[in-house]
Amino acid sequence: MLTKLKEDWKNRIESELKLYLNKEDIPSLTMGVPPKKEMGDIAFPMFPYAKDAHKSPAAIVLDIASRIEKDHPEGEIIIAGPYLNVRLDLPSLASTILKTVREDGDKYGEGKSLEHKRMMVEFSCPNTNKPLHLGHMRNDSLGQSVSELLKSQGAEVKKVNLINNRGVHICKSMLAYLTFGNGETPQSTGEKGDHFVGRYYVRFAQWEKEVEEKKKDNPDIVNSPNFIDPTVEAQKMLKKWEEGDSEVRKLWAKMNEWTLSGLEESYKNMGISFDKYYYESETYKYGKDEVLKGVEKGVFTKEEDGSVQVDLAPIGLDKKVLLRKDGTTLYMTQDIGTAIERHKDWPFDSLTYVVASEQQYHFKVLFYCLSLLGYDWAKELHHLSYGMVNLPDGKMKSREGTVVDADDLLAELTLLAKNEIISKDRSDKVDDIDSTSRKIALGALNYYLLQVSPTKDMVFNPKESISFNGNTGPYLQYTGARLSSILRKYKEEGKTETEFKGELLTNEDEKTLLTLIASFPQYVKKAADGFDPSVIATYLYEVAKTFSHYYHDNRILNAETDELIQARVSLCEMILQVLKNGFKLIGVPFLDVM
Repeated sequence: MLTKLKEDWKNRIESELKLYLNKEDIPSLTMGVPPKKEMGDIAFPMFPYAKDAHKSPAAIVLDIASRIEKDHPEGEIIIAGPYLNVRLDLPSLASTILKTVREDGDKYGEGKSLEHKRMMVEFSCPNTNKPLHLGHMRNDSLGQSVSELLKSQGAEVKKVNLINNRGVHICKSMLAYLTFGNGETPQSTGEKGDHFVGRYYVRFAQWEKEVEEKKKDNPDIVNSPNFIDPTVEAQKMLKKWEEGDSEVRKLWAKMNEWTLSGLEESYKNMGISFDKYYYESETYKYGKDEVLKGVEKGVFTKEEDGSVQVDLAPIGLDKKVLLRKDGTTLYMTQDIGTAIERHKDWPFDSLTYVVASEQQYHFKVLFYCLSLLGYDWAKELHHLSYGMVNLPDGKMKSREGTVVDADDLLAELTLLAKNEIISKDRSDKVDDIDSTSRKIALGALNYYLLQVSPTKDMVFNPKESISFNGNTGPYLQYTGARLSSILRKYKEEGKTETEFKGELLTNEDEKTLLTLIASFPQYVKKAADGFDPSVIATYLYEVAKTFSHYYHDNRILNAETDELIQARVSLCEMILQVLKNGFKLIGVPFLDVM
């Protein structure tokens, strides 16, 4: 609606310029935003027309302003030197905005720019040798939110998860368990399955370190008949796995099951879901076959040592191994097979991989290999590269056991939220303190992770994220709860609804809020187009902050007249709907009481 109004102004001024210059073919009129609020909402520069008019841009502004008739779109002309500015009359549009918001309801903000598109989004992709950590949580939040944004524009979206359940890293956990486990299980220790397996991954890293220290102290130890090199043994176990060794496969299946049950519980707690799971233990075989076909086609080469490589010189890189000399596969091999199987399963228009920026090289090579194999859809593969999540005291390292565990973090945030509710004496006001605390924790987490543009690294501070003040998820949730309270009280008073008069919404905060509400569909489209949920997070904070300032300075339920009360209550209704719809896009649970 706001876009249409701006376009109406643009078309009207452009028409006047054509008449003024007596030319049909004129430079396209550009729209900008004035540097100061008092200078209006739209700025149209007149510089491009000075040569044809034989006048200065400022003179053209005066001439065009005088030609604009009174039947122009809502708003007023503001002369600003070489710029013809327009201040939009939002209050006169308020009725239309209210009508649109009420009619669209939960769908307000949605568009059709991606209608009929089939878009696949891959995210999460955990290893079955450890639990989810904070880095996974940023990935999951991004993937879930981007999927919702694409859906909002009419796309058919399929969310997929590739479970990394094979490879040497998996064998490391298995080998450590065989060596040090003494038959214990998650059931016997009372641990969550993924935590249990992850403990042995850390133990393997410790074991490797211990062996390296021994080799430094006594280099001849490698010749001892009892010497075991854990790194070599893990590689041997991988080869046995690929050869189908029954004992190795049996242990692998058992430990996989432990981890997957734990991961499923974590996903449920975080509100993350998938339409389909893929498993590397299945897809690697397809990749191996495709690489061998590539050798037959002459796009890949078999080297003297038996390995298969691809020449990456055309994309400015060195050669890359696709199959090791012993015939075992790499991540690249597996991802080639996985992509092909996915397109067979569900012929997509595009596939987006939500993966950290450290894998940029990997995806550049993957997309190139698929194009060499002759798959035209490879040009519609995209890497949504996001920055790292660090802690205030540095980077996380999973093999050293210094990561922030996802389950532990959610539990910590839930406890902090619960303590905040108790400290504010709100325990008896919320419906269920434990449920409310979990929702606040989830809102805090998702908002904090998504408020930063995906491309940027970020530092996660748990206590800062859970604050009820400032740029946080709980602050937004509290704003939603306050709006809900206002609307409940209004209904309880049982006042007869009067005609909505948007022209009464004349103060600056009201105009700003109307502008923000009317602009919501534009922000959603921008976020979807850029695969950037931070656009929505920033927008929602601006709405909440503006409303808080408005609420502080203006009476709503006890305004001067019934008509003004009605106008302001209707404004609250629109703000609340926008917040609810925005929350859904970034995974912030809505709470009507806090």
